[in-house]
Amino acid sequence: MINLYNAELPSSYAVGIDVGGTSLKCGLVDEKGKILHSFLVPIQNAGTQEEIIQLIADAIRQCTLQVKKPITGVGIGFPGLVENGVIIGGADNLPGFQKLPLANILKELTGHPIVIDNDANLMGLGELTYGAAKDCTDAVFLTVGTGIGGAIMINKKLYGGFNNRGGELGHIIIQQNGLACNCGGRGCLEAYASVSALIEDYTSKNKLSFKEIDGRYIIEKYHIGEEHAVCAMERHFDYLAAGIVSFINICSPQKVIIGGGISEAGTFYIDELRQRVKSLSIPAASVHTQIVSAELGNNAGMLGCSANVFQKLKIQHYETK
Repeated sequence: MINLYNAELPSSYAVGIDVGGTSLKCGLVDEKGKILHSFLVPIQNAGTQEEIIQLIADAIRQCTLQVKKPITGVGIGFPGLVENGVIIGGADNLPGFQKLPLANILKELTGHPIVIDNDANLMGLGELTYGAAKDCTDAVFLTVGTGIGGAIMINKKLYGGFNNRGGELGHIIIQQNGLACNCGGRGCLEAYASVSALIEDYTSKNKLSFKEIDGRYIIEKYHIGEEHAVCAMERHFDYLAAGIVSFINICSPQKVIIGGGISEAGTFYIDELRQRVKSLSIPAASVHTQIVSAELGNNAGMLGCSANVFQKLKIQHYETK
């Protein structure tokens, strides 16, 4: 039986589940961002939408068993387009999940209130609430990996536009009628500045197999001055900086936070971006903007999922009897 009440609790807890293409990153988190319990659930062998949903429900139950006190709710970060708890589409690495009311389904299965948003948005919210931008009201977050995702935070809130249909930061156009992008468009930032694009650029010049190379390999070659690696990295910095400049000129954030594995390559990575952005951005828009690395690493999504719960469900605590 689920009893709802509005009494303030001594401490609040949330379950955060970051849904990826191969695993669920799950955790029980308190309101200060302390992870009390966390674990990974592999999902690559789940062949259907229903199997994945059941794995998510089981993970929620496992988290709630770790604490005797009430929890505030469950936050889920999901790839693709999310609107009012419905997965509209775009989760290309997962079977199904088209126009699916996932929040309602999971609430029926677990009895807990569910809040769902785009996974990259929630990584940004995690950094805003507990990480590199916790001292900011306005920030832009970019995660650079296989693709490019991100989030815009205005006045401590995620901004997704009307019906949460915006915030696709990887798909601003930096080259008219340019390279084809996975979104179906051309010339997107993701098609030029993602790690996948970096690898494609490097291997095309070296005539190497795409499967043999990763971002770390290219950075190692860059540091020793290999010509193709230096050229590919220079282009990567130029393209990514162009995108960052656009976000700064529009939003004038206090910080631009760069996440993803490549952002952890060393201080040189952020330094190269800073130099380019400074020379390209409008001084009046960028005067208060810092460009920094993300702080939360792989926990950003899970912590952002939990922060979303505390923002949206804090007034409605509940307990299971």
